[in-house]
Amino acid sequence: MRRPTFHRDNPKSRRVLPQPADVDIELVAAQCRYVGSPYHAAGPTAGHPVATRPDATTCPEELTLDTDRVEAWLRASVLAGNTGVWERGFPRYVWHRERGTVFEARQGAPGSGEYHGYPLLPRQRVRGLQ
Repeated sequence: MRRPTFHRDNPKSRRVLPQPADVDIELVAAQCRYVGSPYHAAGPTAGHPVATRPDATTCPEELTLDTDRVEAWLRASVLAGNTGVWERGFPRYVWHRERGTVFEARQGAPGSGEYHGYPLLPRQRVRGLQ
């Protein structure tokens, strides 16, 4: 018997939402950090060995090695308002479009400001993304 293919896709979570009115967006963006994840890496990332999950998309290898570039995307996307629901002072999801590919950054522990990211599949849309 074949193992079923898992598709963790919640379209309700992929929607740009307004930022909270009481948030200093520049301060939040400056505190966001990209930490990487072994679940989406084709090679070692941020000091983690490769441990891809069968349902996880794989990041291009040049991005797993260029954490400064990815962190700049993360911060610029927060400033642009490409964020989803907020938890403990930070957006849970942040989206960035680069050359036709949409990348999703997801916060690890709520309130940490630490994110890992991965490319979305073409069928995975983000409503309201600029």
